Amino acid sequence: MSRPSRKPKDFQAKKTWKRSGPPAAKRAPRGEQGWDQVAGWYDKLVGDKGSDYHRNVILPAAMRLLAPAPGEKVLDLCCGQGVLIPLLLESKVAAVTGVDASPKLIESAGARFRGDKRVSLVVADACAPGPWADGSHDAAACIMAVHDVPDLPAMARQTAAALKPGGRFVAIFMHPCFRIPQQAHWGWDEGRKLQFRRVDRYGVPQEIPIVTHPGQGGGDTTTFYHRPVGEVLSAFGQAGLAITVCEELFSHRRSQPGPRAKGENRAVKEFPVFLAISCVKLS
Repeated sequence: MSRPSRKPKDFQAKKTWKRSGPPAAKRAPRGEQGWDQVAGWYDKLVGDKGSDYHRNVILPAAMRLLAPAPGEKVLDLCCGQGVLIPLLLESKVAAVTGVDASPKLIESAGARFRGDKRVSLVVADACAPGPWADGSHDAAACIMAVHDVPDLPAMARQTAAALKPGGRFVAIFMHPCFRIPQQAHWGWDEGRKLQFRRVDRYGVPQEIPIVTHPGQGGGDTTTFYHRPVGEVLSAFGQAGLAITVCEELFSHRRSQPGPRAKGENRAVKEFPVFLAISCVKLS
């Protein structure tokens, strides 16, 4: 389930706080499919090339860290509608396996890569064993979905099982320290002309319901699984994925000219939006 960047709300406050037929999809045993209900909305949000944050921050970092090579076999774990796949194909990899628990998102991915024999799409729970986790992949990526899976240690184990010894893995996800839905906010200090980040809760894991398209009626929600950064990194390390790079990714956005622009632009450079990790599977 490659998920939307849950666009960070870069809003301000005074002293308030304020994601011939398609390639065949192989159906695995039934798993979590909570994103089916919002698949249409998410597909429109991300589109063919990704959201604003995908295009400017997430995807460039993913490709730089993963460095896919011609002829490699790559796993796109929690692939959603396949926003990473075109870039992988452009790098001349031999094969891409996309895995997602949502049949509707896999259907959207299939429509995009119709007839491309390099792409194989699988409906499967990333947290459960499956034939895709067969130790045959040179590299794997999980883009904007670490915070969407209920059992991260299980997902990490399946990722490791999918890779060859020495295989590479890259994950990019919402920064666990600074981007906690409903628990982290921007604030403005009028006296110091300073924008700051307030974090209300961090150390305790949380399951946070997210309204997927607020203001449009309905009430569809997905669950954001907040975990402290140590818990996230340990899940991958304990699965046999040695972390070689941990990189914090910052927003590309800048404020419009105005009395708060300097403080806001300083804050953008100080508080990262995403966390990216690069790992190697131990032998």
